[in-house]
Amino acid sequence: MKKTSLIKWPLAALVSLALLWLVFSVYRQGQPLWALGLLTLGGLGLYVYVSARTLAWRYLFPGVAAMLVFVAFPLLYTMQIGFTNYSSSNLLSQERARGYLLDQAEVDEGKAMEFSLHRDGAQFRLVLTPSDAAASVGRFVSQPLTLSDAAPSPVAMQVLPAGAPSPGDALPLKQVLQHRDALRALKLNLPDQRQLIYSGVREFAPFDPLWQALPDGSLTQRATGTVYRPNNDSGYFEDAQGQRLQPGFKVNVGWHNYARIFGDPDMRGPFVSIFIWTVAFAALTVLFSTAIGMTLAVVLNWEALRFRTLYRTLLFLPYAVPGFISILVFKGLFNQNFGEINAVLNALFGIKPAWFADATLAKSMILIVNTWLGYPYIMVICTGLIKAIPADLYEASAIAGAGPLTNFWRITAPLIARPLTPLLISAFAFNFNNFVLISLLTDGRPDYLNTKLPAGTTDILVSYTYRIAFTDAGANFGLAAAISTVIFFLVALLSIVNLKFTRAQGNTNR
Repeated sequence: MKKTSLIKWPLAALVSLALLWLVFSVYRQGQPLWALGLLTLGGLGLYVYVSARTLAWRYLFPGVAAMLVFVAFPLLYTMQIGFTNYSSSNLLSQERARGYLLDQAEVDEGKAMEFSLHRDGAQFRLVLTPSDAAASVGRFVSQPLTLSDAAPSPVAMQVLPAGAPSPGDALPLKQVLQHRDALRALKLNLPDQRQLIYSGVREFAPFDPLWQALPDGSLTQRATGTVYRPNNDSGYFEDAQGQRLQPGFKVNVGWHNYARIFGDPDMRGPFVSIFIWTVAFAALTVLFSTAIGMTLAVVLNWEALRFRTLYRTLLFLPYAVPGFISILVFKGLFNQNFGEINAVLNALFGIKPAWFADATLAKSMILIVNTWLGYPYIMVICTGLIKAIPADLYEASAIAGAGPLTNFWRITAPLIARPLTPLLISAFAFNFNNFVLISLLTDGRPDYLNTKLPAGTTDILVSYTYRIAFTDAGANFGLAAAISTVIFFLVALLSIVNLKFTRAQGNTNR
């Protein structure tokens, strides 16, 4: 026991120091909330594994912590983004957006000065040499600089007396380029109040800032005197006429994104249609896959059928092949002009359906492909469930003169329905968010016409959200997060309904 204590407490102290160092590092990066969360979770973990009163929690804590970090936190963070205008145009905070604008300047390349970098012990000195047009100004030298860490900025430059030697030997270009990032951060102040910035491999040039910051947080355009004030409703710096500056900044917009989903007719229409198609797609896929898979399982369970092991192996192959390969193969098969399916239809009936251009045909194609990918799973599950049914029941049924259909509806189906139902619910939930199929096969197209945001007739909710967040809708993360939150509650509601239905069905069967 003493040996254990000798190991436990030094180890706990070491882990505590590491945790404090990590928390302090996160806090220094300007993330106090992250630091607080890390400190809370880490401190709780230390208490659980050090205290003798929390023995049972030592086994539960990893799972609970993982659930909080990988499930609860992403969900809450997504919900929080849904109340903001976070997008490709509003990525930055207001302070960073203001800093970006203040850094904009016009660089006068015609008055650029060549520089050389000289080593001064463990530090460096910059020497500026004016061009021939300004040679009368003379050279300038900086105080010793430390370029290994954050470079000081701005840096005051002093006049180097005429004829005075340079401070040490100039570094070769290769060594100068090693400090390029630090040199870019420098702003050199000359005695005549001019300011220079890094403008090339060997040059610093004067620059004239385009914007001036005012005490109230607004910005003045130096060339015109126009004042742009931050608008915390829109997330942009705006002038009196409403003209906006890019980039914008992230602000809280309340329920605006949810109002767009349910209140904007141009968006509500596609959203409702996509939701209905998502439910229909998941339900029909489960229905067709179950019908085909269960039928094949019953047929292959017929002992008089020859080569049934071979048939079972061949029918299982669609599930063994990686799904994305099968989807891409079907995409080629359904090609209107060169696909084998249209070649057969054209030869037999003289038609070439536009599978990818017509919304109804595209949805039918998706159901065909997804049924092909899904029936082997149901077939295998039903085969195992049928094997578990006592053979005495079928023997008694045969004595009573019952046929195959009677055996199926009176014996097979009722006995496999209850254990199969949870698997069908999970299959429904999987297909409700089957992003890979939609993305690889149709990419949600054909699109709805005259919509504010791109929306496809074959999009399901998850692919619709992906298009809004990452493709052709301006990376509107706030709106996509709001839709994701709605999807979460819809799936949760459907899951509760399905579970209640399953429970009610189980009570009825009893």
